[in-house]
Amino acid sequence: MTPLPGRSVLLHLLLACLPSLAAAATLQVQPGDSIQAAIERAAPGDVIEIHRGRYVENLLVGKTLTLRGLDRPTVSGGLKGDTIRVTAEDVTVEGLIVTDSGDSLREQNAGIYIRPGAHRAVVRHCDLTYNLFGLWVEQADDVLIENNVITGKREYRSPMRGNGIQLYNTRRARVFGNNVSFVRDALYVDVTHDAIFRGNRLHHSRYGTHYMNSYRNLWEDNDVWMNRGGLALMEVRDQVVRNNRVWANSDHGIMLRTIQDAVVENNVVAGNSRGFFIYDAEYNTLRGNLITDNVVGVHLWAGSKNNAVEHNDFIANREQVRYVGARDMVWGEKSGNHWSNYLGWDRNGDGRGDVPYEANDLVDRLSWRHPLVKLLLASPAVQTLRLVGQQFPLLRAPSVVDPNPRMQPNDDNWRNWRGKHYPGSR
Repeated sequence: MTPLPGRSVLLHLLLACLPSLAAAATLQVQPGDSIQAAIERAAPGDVIEIHRGRYVENLLVGKTLTLRGLDRPTVSGGLKGDTIRVTAEDVTVEGLIVTDSGDSLREQNAGIYIRPGAHRAVVRHCDLTYNLFGLWVEQADDVLIENNVITGKREYRSPMRGNGIQLYNTRRARVFGNNVSFVRDALYVDVTHDAIFRGNRLHHSRYGTHYMNSYRNLWEDNDVWMNRGGLALMEVRDQVVRNNRVWANSDHGIMLRTIQDAVVENNVVAGNSRGFFIYDAEYNTLRGNLITDNVVGVHLWAGSKNNAVEHNDFIANREQVRYVGARDMVWGEKSGNHWSNYLGWDRNGDGRGDVPYEANDLVDRLSWRHPLVKLLLASPAVQTLRLVGQQFPLLRAPSVVDPNPRMQPNDDNWRNWRGKHYPGSR
């Protein structure tokens, strides 16, 4: 029987596809072999499996390949250049120990450098250790950086280190589950839009994250501790920062500087020198955050206004708010915030105080000038001073005012965050 024309066309199409399906191969690299030689032999789409061993070479991946480590092989750059440089699209690097990049800050030597145009690169389950920059991504979109451990050169002074993960001029990056420490900035983000940063652990660096000029990013469920600064979000818009835990940073927990249209919600900010540092910030929403046991709960200045600050817990900060401004700033206009040092009552039982809360009062200003006053903050004499300041407006300075102070905190677990301080900061 003569085949129908339609069946003949389908058969020819299937046969035409077979060469491309058969072309993908898996190449094996054993100790003593050259990984770069395998890269040169491989065809686009191939997988190169690298067996456990130590390979001292600087790799250039210029075609679509997967480099897969078996039982944690080590690739050492010999303390020069980039250990692995990726220039092609759709490259995956997984399961490797990548170490010993060069030391040039001018050339920004990295353990793995994703070059401009190397879109959709994937780096996962790698250890990047003793590199100047851990992972450098430049002008490459849709990258996935997942479940890596990145440790810098611990003996170097902070300014002489590179960053753990650096993103520049990228879109739709996904940075998930990485552990980054002992670098200059754990995550440095510049001109990077529509990215997601989730489940990372950032510690023992200058900044946990250093954001600049980046829009529409999501920062979620990260742990940031023991840095000089926790999250530094500067000159950005449309950020969502939620469900993060930021503690024991020697300067600030979360910095909001020159930022608009951000939502900062349900974060724990504990044991920092300044919980929030808010500077030149407008039209942002701060809600549901726990700010506890910081030296200063919020340092607010430089015209930061038109922000909605609602339903937050300010508990046991030595100074709840340090405010510099020419007129009162109203927070909690809709639902109010909880202030652990509120002196008031709730006669109608609606859960909100009957008199407004005022930060930056006479006692606060006295304690700024004479820090030893803080030893007496719980004494009847100091509380009397607070009441006197409320009754005599001539003694009053511009303040953050909450017209609906909540009598009870929202977070019942706030005690679990007491005492988590940067060593030597108290």
